[in-house]
Amino acid sequence: MNYFSKKSVWAMWSLCWSLILFPLCAQAHTEDIDSSGWLSGFSHPLEGWDHLLTMLAVGIWAAQLKRHSVWQLPLAFVGVMCLGGLIGVAGLPVWGVEPMILLSVGVFGVLALRRIRVSALASLSVVMFFAFFHGYAHGQEMPASAGLLSFALGFVTATLLLHGTGIIMVRLAVLAFATVFGTSVHAQTVEDDGDSGSDIESETMRLELLPKMVVTERGDSLVGIADSASQGNVGQEQLQFRPIIRPGEILETVPGLIASQHSGEGKSNQFFLRGFNLDHGTDFLTKIDDVPVNLVSHAHGQGWTDTNFLIPELIATIHYQKGNYYAENGDFSSAGAADIRYANTLPGHIARFTGGNFDYYRGLSAGSHRLGDGNLLYGGEIVHNGGPWTVSNDYLKFNGVLRYSEDYESSGWSVTAMAYKADWNATDQIPLRAVDSGTIGRFGTLDPTDGGSSRRYSITGEWHRQDDVSASKLTVYGIYHELDLYSNFTYFLEDPDRGDQFAQPDRRWTSGLNASHTFFHKIGSFDSDSTIGLQVRNDSIRNGLLLTEARQSWDTVRSDDVRVTNVSPYFENKTRWTSWLRTQVGVRFDGFQFDVSDSNRSENNGTRTDGIVSPKAGIVFGPWADTEFYLNGGLGFHSNDARGVNQRVDPVSGDTTDEDGNPVSRAVPLVRTYGAEGGLRTTWFKGLQSTLSVWWLDIDSELLFVGDAGTTEASRPSRRFGVEWANYYSPTDWLTFDADFSFSKARFRGNDPAGDRIPGAIESVIATGATVHDIYGGFFGGPRLRYFGPRPLIEDNSVRSDSTILLSAMLGYRFDKTWTLQAEVFNILNRKDSAIDYYYESQLRGEADPVEDIHFHPVEPVSFRMSVTANF
Repeated sequence: MNYFSKKSVWAMWSLCWSLILFPLCAQAHTEDIDSSGWLSGFSHPLEGWDHLLTMLAVGIWAAQLKRHSVWQLPLAFVGVMCLGGLIGVAGLPVWGVEPMILLSVGVFGVLALRRIRVSALASLSVVMFFAFFHGYAHGQEMPASAGLLSFALGFVTATLLLHGTGIIMVRLAVLAFATVFGTSVHAQTVEDDGDSGSDIESETMRLELLPKMVVTERGDSLVGIADSASQGNVGQEQLQFRPIIRPGEILETVPGLIASQHSGEGKSNQFFLRGFNLDHGTDFLTKIDDVPVNLVSHAHGQGWTDTNFLIPELIATIHYQKGNYYAENGDFSSAGAADIRYANTLPGHIARFTGGNFDYYRGLSAGSHRLGDGNLLYGGEIVHNGGPWTVSNDYLKFNGVLRYSEDYESSGWSVTAMAYKADWNATDQIPLRAVDSGTIGRFGTLDPTDGGSSRRYSITGEWHRQDDVSASKLTVYGIYHELDLYSNFTYFLEDPDRGDQFAQPDRRWTSGLNASHTFFHKIGSFDSDSTIGLQVRNDSIRNGLLLTEARQSWDTVRSDDVRVTNVSPYFENKTRWTSWLRTQVGVRFDGFQFDVSDSNRSENNGTRTDGIVSPKAGIVFGPWADTEFYLNGGLGFHSNDARGVNQRVDPVSGDTTDEDGNPVSRAVPLVRTYGAEGGLRTTWFKGLQSTLSVWWLDIDSELLFVGDAGTTEASRPSRRFGVEWANYYSPTDWLTFDADFSFSKARFRGNDPAGDRIPGAIESVIATGATVHDIYGGFFGGPRLRYFGPRPLIEDNSVRSDSTILLSAMLGYRFDKTWTLQAEVFNILNRKDSAIDYYYESQLRGEADPVEDIHFHPVEPVSFRMSVTANF
């Protein structure tokens, strides 16, 4: 008998979620929400065994009852628990709370262990009865210092996660049993039914096709395709099921890469990879649809890579390559490269709202329409984020994408327009001594006027064709980018009265093209592909370095018109000589012109040209037993800032010597890098993609961060080497595990008495996680652990950072084809680690002399986000 009509079920659903989402909605109108209250509420159900066991048992019993009970029982429990919590906070007397909680452990334990099935009305009544007492206990035990709304939202989130864990436990147990015993049972069935030949054939076809159902692109085999062990692909299937706190973290799907932050949300991320502190992108090339993101001669740092304009939901795939072994990659690619590809069409239309603590809100609308002979893709988002900082980030972002594309059997084209605008306040890295002395809190700042604004507008055209004998592709692009960045890293070191804040304005037009043509031919009887390509780029820039106080300029250090132009033809050949031997050889030439004019110091005007030839090579052996072996090597480079390339006098004093008395010398325009790698890739174990690589990289001149200038400068030659082991395992079509391990050693070359350690060079990275999707009607999500180890902060290794460990998780449920709800929790362990650390000299107000100290930017405390998505 059906005790509930469809209308009453939806009424209950609405009531329960109103109770759950009420604190989230109310949070937008209160200033009392704090992370300590939320953390107290979140941890409360996890600290008592009676609460913990009951929450898990409710989830397990709901999974056993199946159908609507999977979501009705957890939502009913949480809804009534909220009511009980309010009565507990009000202090109204209720008899027998503790005995009822103890009884609930036994009742739900028996119901789950005995798999007792009752009617929908009876199951809801039992759950709601005991939920009231659990909620009452939560309310009475709320700490006096915690805010009601933040505490309630914390224990609601934890309760839902525990219910979801119980549901998933049942699903995992059932499928594990089926996986272990299914093969023998199927074999027995086939043997007993020898007459049903067509059924056997059908089942065999189904089993053979099952691996193709795994659509997570990192799980697709690259054996026989890849040119090295350290290249790969990541698709939307992997991105959508992992918790991501900011857009730059999508690049963390590249094994071994860390995307961190040392300032406000609108600023470019800080990247780490292969023994590098890559600053804001130096030596790692990032592209969006074949258009470079890295900016040359940027006001804040060479290679500036701002990925805040990315919309993760529109990404179709990320293709990554580590090392300088690929002819199509030039400047900034010595450590590696990633090409992010947007989709041309989406399965439907998306409307999503996300809310979280620290005043985080995001609204997204995206979709695609059939228009004429092609498709019109659109996507737009509005984001606000306050952050846990004493001075709110007040980060506000507007972002949009519009693309029209036409695809035919052997050709296609597209035109894409993007627009991005963001403004923010920034809490930059702070000195450890200021926190230890109580001058500021862990999330405080010494200059509340730091921050910035950024704009990016672009248009891109792409055309491609392919037939049996050749393939061609052409991409042309134009970008306007502007940035106003205000920073203060040394506080009162240079100016005890006004302070050391400085501004780095940057305005630029970037235009370019990428063209390639590939011939499919033979060398003798061997299949071969030969590609010729041409890349052209021009940046017209106006940037500077200004001294400011509270964002008001009072002096100019330097101001320049800069033009950087480079032309890069390349050639690459790939040939399969036998069934077990492939080769890849290539060469590229990069020619640059660096022009500086209208400088505030006319002596620093000038034009320099330089060119460099970079050969590449690779050999692939195999496959044997679904395993290939790779040897790769190549020469690469990175360019230096055009202002440093042409500088003849100190921009502050106008002297031909610096403050140490050394002659001012012009930087080398193009710095050579040398790389090599050996590795293997295997799919021998069913469902497992595993790669192992050992790599080496030398650089003729290292780029180091300079605290008082907030930028990078050329330094000594260096050497890095390391090992990487990346694993991606899909035992079923609904469950995946990934575990990536990277270890490296970085040293300056030579015998400088200052030491041979490279400040900030990362030594170890471990990233691992599990993902489930489409289980029990629509559950998805999983946990993710990220670890990056201690790093030297000074050349003699006498000062080192601590390690950083972050555990995050996502849990969501798709109710039907339209509605999806998901929750994300970041830094679940609430660790007080650093997002980044530096060691340099600074001076606080009132200090008589400068002090060398660790300066750090803390990771955000435990936080949550909840999203409601409509697909139509």
